[in-house]
Amino acid sequence: AAPPAGLGLRLCLGGWGSLVNPTGVAACPGSDRLAVAHDGKKRIHVFGPSGFCLRRFGERGDANNDIKYALDVTVTSDGHVVVTDGGDCSVKAFDSEGRGVLAVREGFCLPWGLDATAKSEIILTDSEAGALYCLAADFQRGELKKCQMIRSRLVSPRAVAVCQSSGAVVVVEHLKARGASKGSTRVTIFSAEMDLIGQMDSFGLNLVFPSRIYATAVAFDKEGRVIVTDVCSQAVICLGKPEEFPSFNPLISHGLSYPVGLTYTANNSLVVLDSGDHSVKVYSST
Repeated sequence: AAPPAGLGLRLCLGGWGSLVNPTGVAACPGSDRLAVAHDGKKRIHVFGPSGFCLRRFGERGDANNDIKYALDVTVTSDGHVVVTDGGDCSVKAFDSEGRGVLAVREGFCLPWGLDATAKSEIILTDSEAGALYCLAADFQRGELKKCQMIRSRLVSPRAVAVCQSSGAVVVVEHLKARGASKGSTRVTIFSAEMDLIGQMDSFGLNLVFPSRIYATAVAFDKEGRVIVTDVCSQAVICLGKPEEFPSFNPLISHGLSYPVGLTYTANNSLVVLDSGDHSVKVYSST
């Protein structure tokens, strides 16, 4: 089945002053609320379906539950907001009211991207360690249950997404530059059991597709297709399902400046975080 065509911009929220250099966006399961991580005085903003900011929390500071530098954000099925903090190399969780409930600091070199599974476990990349972790916690009690490395020997993994139906995991690795090259990215897909399904780097994609792809964010749509943002073409591209990977179907090819975040809402709207103009753009089928 082809990806949904005719996506139209339904809502644009944020903008400079409201959001400052945003780095991550996540949809709240079961609702159309969006959590955005950025570099403002309060690091997490929660927006309602109309675009109105419902809540701000995650103070910038040095206290236990403050956030020094938010890199990514996800929301569990029970409404807890989980953030990677590059400032003190930790993972921090907040309840729906914005109260800090858990901070996990041990063992990480540079936690970066994260996504929640259907069971409210957190799949997390450690960019500096080249590893993928699974973190499980009782967030209501603020108790960490496990923090287990599930994949190693990755190259600067950053963005990550989990398929809610199959449990497959897709990671964007940032490969080191060679010579005058600016570096490239590699999209790698694992099964729920962490077996390698497929991977393709920028060079390989360029052999198949009309332009060089430098992926910055990744998501699964509701049908289990891999979707990436590409800052080279300022586009959002569907790479197909894991078993047919990679295919090439541009979903959004204009109107973006520097897309760095990607998610889908409960009603299947596509959400793109554009750090170029500090905004969140919501697209729906027309």
